[in-house]
Amino acid sequence: MAQSNKHKMAAFRKMMPEAALQIPFGDIVRTLEQLFGAALYPAFDPDASLPGPLDGCRDTAFLKTAKTVGINVRTIRHFWNIIPYTFTLPEAQNAIHILPIWEPGVVSSLYGPSSWNVNPEFFSPELAAHFPELNTVEKQLKAVVNILHLMGKAVGMDVVPHTDRFSEMAVAHPQFFEWLQRRDDKIIAHEASLFRDVQTLVFQHLLQTGSAVPGSPLPHSADDLFEKIPESGRLRLLFGEKYDYWGRLFRRKAIVRLLYDHGYETVPATMGPPYRGIEVDPRPEAKVVDAEGLVWRDYRITRPQKFSRVFGPLARYKLYESKNGNRDWELDFDRPNTAAWAYVCEHYRQIQAEFGFDFMRGDMSHVQMRPGGVPAERDAYYDLLGAVKQTVLREKPWFGYFAESFLAPPGEMAYGDECDHLEAAFADSTLGDLQSETVGTDKFMRDFSQYRKWLETRKFAPNFTIFTADKDDPRFDAFYLKGNEIRYFIALFLTDMPSYMGLGFECRDPHPQPAANECYSKYYVFQMPNDPKTTSGAYRWGQNEILYAKLARQKILSDAISAEVRDAKAEWLVPPDPGGHHKVIAWTQASGPAYLFVANLDTTHGHTVKMAVPEDLRWQLLFSTEREQTEDILLPSGGVATEKLLPGEGLVFRRI
Repeated sequence: MAQSNKHKMAAFRKMMPEAALQIPFGDIVRTLEQLFGAALYPAFDPDASLPGPLDGCRDTAFLKTAKTVGINVRTIRHFWNIIPYTFTLPEAQNAIHILPIWEPGVVSSLYGPSSWNVNPEFFSPELAAHFPELNTVEKQLKAVVNILHLMGKAVGMDVVPHTDRFSEMAVAHPQFFEWLQRRDDKIIAHEASLFRDVQTLVFQHLLQTGSAVPGSPLPHSADDLFEKIPESGRLRLLFGEKYDYWGRLFRRKAIVRLLYDHGYETVPATMGPPYRGIEVDPRPEAKVVDAEGLVWRDYRITRPQKFSRVFGPLARYKLYESKNGNRDWELDFDRPNTAAWAYVCEHYRQIQAEFGFDFMRGDMSHVQMRPGGVPAERDAYYDLLGAVKQTVLREKPWFGYFAESFLAPPGEMAYGDECDHLEAAFADSTLGDLQSETVGTDKFMRDFSQYRKWLETRKFAPNFTIFTADKDDPRFDAFYLKGNEIRYFIALFLTDMPSYMGLGFECRDPHPQPAANECYSKYYVFQMPNDPKTTSGAYRWGQNEILYAKLARQKILSDAISAEVRDAKAEWLVPPDPGGHHKVIAWTQASGPAYLFVANLDTTHGHTVKMAVPEDLRWQLLFSTEREQTEDILLPSGGVATEKLLPGEGLVFRRI
């Protein structure tokens, strides 16, 4: 990179994200031109697919060391703003995870897609004005992925194993979902064959209302509609043309009202053992009246365990047939609903091919519903998320799988051992749960040590996760009152371990008391009017300039040295303490050590660290996360070196 471009990018690293998003559109494009020259122009061609940093790779090893940043597009308004935000990231943060991109359903949850169409709220009128060929939200997403590829970033999509409870998918394919029939606060039927009743109702509705596209011939029977007409034709008949947003919504609401009047609903998605066996929650607060005047009820597990949850707005795909017609809510894992598997896998294969995504983030990867745990031998129908990965791998051998799994103890969030499940599902890396603990506690250190052990012994790599969109709400404020600098330091410089950071961490204000809802990115995953979680305006970026300035120094250092240490296996001088008591860690590179890193995860007390440095090498202090001016400190060559660290401080020594 030319020296002038290096200075320009250093300026971006120092720029608060909110300020970067306010840079005029033309200035962003001119910066891209300076960086990439003529190679930039094909990126704006919606028919072009620019190769990403993984093109040509023959495996998915990239995700085992990737430094991923998650972006909820709602917080930055539209896809184009991913580009100026990415300018603020160092080269080492080399993967961008875009939270779900599809049209949302109930409560506008990004994780409750109502169709396979890209969410129109992510469209940028300004991008379309400057590049008229980018006149749809799909074309704009394609251009953004192209530019991210030019910037050296891998781009990930969410794979969601469920939909909105009355999604276009569920209405157009009732056989791919489970159904129940409710009357007030009682489930009166939940047999496996209910989907046929739903098909009949939808077909009769179509005959009465006519095709959503005038002039289209109607099918002669429900079987014709749901078995002989391809999905694209079925969707046009039932809902209308793709870009007729309000028309499709109106027609879908009419079908929802019809099914509601007959008591039919999709069986809601569940989490945590025992997964199966639900009933209506009779509490008054579990009743909701929507804007259409329809009364909905929440559900609960009849025999709940620690992590049992029911997600009323979501419907999981029906992946297995039921035993005894679902009389006892039991699944027959030897009888997969193969058509549903093929349907989901093929759609995600098409999405990857259309937009050029490099990896997938699997939502709710911790779900393992077999009471006996992970089977000794698993077939192609063991796990849907793993099946999606395997489907795409046939065409893109680098397509990796980042799992949303929290590495809970066996039997808590999944039946059996979660690590065994991740391996059986072909996961390459997993989120983990370090973000759910205050940095430096004994538990944090024990978990960190265990994650390192799994990194060495398992087929998947746990992430050093520092912040996620679903942890950015007032319940978790205490995790981020201090220690953010050292979290980022480890996530950035521990090069043989993947890390994950959600947008907004780098400038998040400390909240000793809960702040306004608009300050939390979690509340932009959904939109809930007349609710304590309601937001009334745009996402408010943190104004923590002190934190951001400290992290910006780390970013600039990372840009300067990342080429020398990228993906290097760590040699521990002071490893994470498995007992959790010692808070200082130190490491260098196992081969050709050039830099030595020391981190004090105790954010309250300073510590003296003793470490056996590599023989015949001399080290000079290069950088401190807490001190802008470093003294001329040299470590002795060989033997034991002693160094004093401030609370929460990270040090970098350079080999001389």
